[in-house]
Amino acid sequence: MIAIVPYDASWPAKYMMEADAIRHAVGLCAIRVEHVGSTSVPGLGAKPVIDIQVSVPTLESISPYLQSLARIGYTHVPLGAFDAVYPFFQKPMTWPTTHHVHLCVVGSEQERRHIAFRNYLRDNPAVATEYLELKRELAAANHGTSLESRERYSLSKTQFVSSVVERALAEGYLLPTVP
Repeated sequence: MIAIVPYDASWPAKYMMEADAIRHAVGLCAIRVEHVGSTSVPGLGAKPVIDIQVSVPTLESISPYLQSLARIGYTHVPLGAFDAVYPFFQKPMTWPTTHHVHLCVVGSEQERRHIAFRNYLRDNPAVATEYLELKRELAAANHGTSLESRERYSLSKTQFVSSVVERALAEGYLLPTVP
Protein backbone atom coordinates (compact mmCIF):
# COMPACT_ATOMS: atom_id res chain seq x y z
CA MET A 1 0.00 0.00 0.00
CA ILE A 2 1.20 3.51 -0.78
CA ALA A 3 1.16 5.36 2.53
CA ILE A 4 1.46 9.12 2.80
CA VAL A 5 2.57 9.81 6.36
CA PRO A 6 2.92 13.09 8.28
CA TYR A 7 6.26 14.87 8.04
CA ASP A 8 8.93 13.21 10.18
CA ALA A 9 11.56 15.52 11.66
CA SER A 10 14.09 12.65 11.48
CA TRP A 11 14.09 12.64 7.67
CA PRO A 12 16.86 15.26 7.27
CA ALA A 13 19.15 13.29 9.63
CA LYS A 14 18.38 10.06 7.75
CA TYR A 15 19.30 11.85 4.54
CA MET A 16 22.58 13.14 6.01
CA MET A 17 23.64 9.67 7.17
CA GLU A 18 22.86 8.15 3.80
CA ALA A 19 24.46 11.03 1.87
CA ASP A 20 27.70 10.45 3.79
CA ALA A 21 27.62 6.76 2.88
CA ILE A 22 26.96 7.61 -0.77
CA ARG A 23 29.78 10.17 -0.90
CA HIS A 24 32.13 7.60 0.59
CA ALA A 25 30.99 4.87 -1.85
CA VAL A 26 30.96 6.98 -5.02
CA GLY A 27 33.94 9.17 -4.13
CA LEU A 28 34.87 12.23 -6.14
CA CYS A 29 32.33 11.36 -8.84
CA ALA A 30 29.61 12.56 -6.45
CA ILE A 31 29.91 16.24 -7.34
CA ARG A 32 26.63 17.19 -5.66
CA VAL A 33 24.45 15.11 -3.32
CA GLU A 34 21.01 16.58 -2.63
CA HIS A 35 17.98 15.56 -0.60
CA VAL A 36 15.08 15.75 -3.06
CA GLY A 37 11.51 14.52 -3.09
CA SER A 38 8.81 15.19 -0.54
CA THR A 39 10.86 14.15 2.50
CA SER A 40 13.17 17.08 1.74
CA VAL A 41 10.40 19.65 2.24
CA PRO A 42 9.93 20.56 5.92
CA GLY A 43 6.37 19.97 7.05
CA LEU A 44 5.27 18.07 3.92
CA GLY A 45 3.71 14.63 4.37
CA ALA A 46 5.23 11.98 2.16
CA LYS A 47 5.87 8.34 1.51
CA PRO A 48 8.56 7.52 4.07
CA VAL A 49 11.28 7.17 1.42
CA ILE A 50 14.39 9.33 1.38
CA ASP A 51 15.08 10.44 -2.22
CA ILE A 52 18.66 11.43 -2.97
CA GLN A 53 19.92 12.96 -6.18
CA VAL A 54 23.60 12.42 -6.95
CA SER A 55 25.10 14.65 -9.64
CA VAL A 56 28.00 13.03 -11.46
CA PRO A 57 30.30 14.11 -14.31
CA THR A 58 28.92 11.61 -16.86
CA LEU A 59 26.44 8.81 -17.34
CA GLU A 60 28.13 7.33 -20.39
CA SER A 61 28.74 4.21 -18.31
CA ILE A 62 26.85 3.55 -15.10
CA SER A 63 28.87 0.41 -14.29
CA PRO A 64 31.09 2.11 -11.68
CA TYR A 65 27.99 3.49 -9.93
CA LEU A 66 26.27 0.08 -10.03
CA GLN A 67 29.19 -1.45 -8.14
CA SER A 68 29.71 1.44 -5.71
CA LEU A 69 26.06 1.74 -4.76
CA ALA A 70 25.60 -2.04 -4.53
CA ARG A 71 28.28 -2.13 -1.82
CA ILE A 72 26.01 0.00 0.39
CA GLY A 73 22.82 -1.91 -0.37
CA TYR A 74 21.37 -0.29 -3.50
CA THR A 75 19.90 -2.14 -6.45
CA HIS A 76 19.64 -0.59 -9.90
CA VAL A 77 16.09 -0.58 -11.27
CA PRO A 78 16.33 -0.41 -15.08
CA LEU A 79 14.08 2.24 -16.61
CA GLY A 80 14.86 1.73 -20.27
CA ALA A 81 15.81 4.88 -22.16
CA PHE A 82 15.40 6.98 -19.00
CA ASP A 83 18.56 5.30 -17.63
CA ALA A 84 20.54 7.48 -20.02
CA VAL A 85 19.54 10.64 -18.12
CA TYR A 86 18.35 9.60 -14.63
CA PRO A 87 19.31 6.07 -13.52
CA PHE A 88 17.38 4.89 -10.46
CA PHE A 89 18.50 2.78 -7.50
CA GLN A 90 16.55 1.60 -4.48
CA LYS A 91 17.29 0.24 -1.04
CA PRO A 92 16.37 -2.39 -0.03
CA MET A 93 15.95 -4.45 -3.18
CA THR A 94 12.32 -5.31 -2.47
CA TRP A 95 9.37 -3.02 -1.88
CA PRO A 96 8.67 -1.20 0.39
CA THR A 97 11.88 0.75 0.02
CA THR A 98 13.42 3.25 2.41
CA HIS A 99 15.87 5.07 0.12
CA HIS A 100 16.02 5.99 -3.54
CA VAL A 101 19.04 7.30 -5.40
CA HIS A 102 18.74 9.09 -8.71
CA LEU A 103 21.88 9.84 -10.72
CA CYS A 104 22.11 12.78 -13.10
CA VAL A 105 24.79 14.69 -14.94
CA VAL A 106 25.91 17.81 -13.13
CA GLY A 107 24.36 20.87 -14.78
CA SER A 108 21.72 18.81 -16.62
CA GLU A 109 18.05 19.59 -17.01
CA GLN A 110 17.18 16.69 -14.67
CA GLU A 111 19.39 18.11 -11.93
CA ARG A 112 18.00 21.61 -12.36
CA ARG A 113 14.32 20.61 -12.48
CA HIS A 114 14.40 18.47 -9.33
CA ILE A 115 16.19 21.10 -7.27
CA ALA A 116 13.88 23.86 -8.55
CA PHE A 117 10.81 21.80 -7.62
CA ARG A 118 12.13 21.08 -4.12
CA ASN A 119 13.11 24.69 -3.47
CA TYR A 120 9.82 26.04 -4.78
CA LEU A 121 7.83 23.76 -2.47
CA ARG A 122 10.03 24.79 0.46
CA ASP A 123 9.30 28.47 -0.26
CA ASN A 124 5.59 28.10 -1.10
CA PRO A 125 3.67 26.23 1.63
CA ALA A 126 0.31 26.63 -0.16
CA VAL A 127 1.68 24.83 -3.23
CA ALA A 128 3.21 22.16 -0.99
CA THR A 129 -0.23 21.65 0.58
CA GLU A 130 -1.80 21.26 -2.88
CA TYR A 131 0.85 18.66 -3.68
CA LEU A 132 0.14 16.78 -0.45
CA GLU A 133 -3.59 16.68 -1.23
CA LEU A 134 -2.87 15.34 -4.72
CA LYS A 135 -0.54 12.67 -3.34
CA ARG A 136 -3.16 11.54 -0.82
CA GLU A 137 -5.80 11.25 -3.56
CA LEU A 138 -3.46 9.31 -5.82
CA ALA A 139 -2.32 7.00 -3.00
CA ALA A 140 -5.96 6.16 -2.26
CA ALA A 141 -6.59 5.41 -5.95
CA ASN A 142 -3.43 3.32 -6.47
CA HIS A 143 -2.98 0.43 -4.06
CA GLY A 144 0.79 0.24 -4.57
CA THR A 145 0.98 -3.52 -4.28
CA SER A 146 2.25 -3.88 -7.84
CA LEU A 147 4.94 -2.12 -9.82
CA GLU A 148 2.27 -0.94 -12.25
CA SER A 149 0.20 0.78 -9.55
CA ARG A 150 3.30 2.43 -8.08
CA GLU A 151 4.25 3.68 -11.55
CA ARG A 152 0.67 4.93 -12.08
CA TYR A 153 0.90 6.83 -8.78
CA SER A 154 4.17 8.47 -9.84
CA LEU A 155 3.12 9.25 -13.39
CA SER A 156 -0.18 10.75 -12.22
CA LYS A 157 1.77 13.51 -10.47
CA THR A 158 3.57 14.55 -13.68
CA GLN A 159 1.26 17.37 -14.77
CA PHE A 160 1.28 19.01 -11.33
CA VAL A 161 5.05 18.64 -10.93
CA SER A 162 5.73 19.99 -14.43
CA SER A 163 3.57 23.05 -13.84
CA VAL A 164 5.35 23.80 -10.54
CA VAL A 165 8.77 23.32 -12.15
CA GLU A 166 7.87 25.73 -14.96
CA ARG A 167 6.73 28.34 -12.41
CA ALA A 168 9.88 27.80 -10.37
CA LEU A 169 12.19 28.21 -13.35
CA ALA A 170 10.27 31.27 -14.58
CA GLU A 171 10.71 32.81 -11.12
CA GLY A 172 14.46 32.21 -11.17
CA TYR A 173 14.88 29.07 -9.08
CA LEU A 174 18.30 27.98 -10.27
CA LEU A 175 20.96 25.60 -9.07
CA PRO A 176 23.42 26.85 -6.50
CA THR A 177 27.02 26.71 -7.60
CA VAL A 178 28.83 23.42 -7.11
CA PRO A 179 30.63 23.43 -3.76
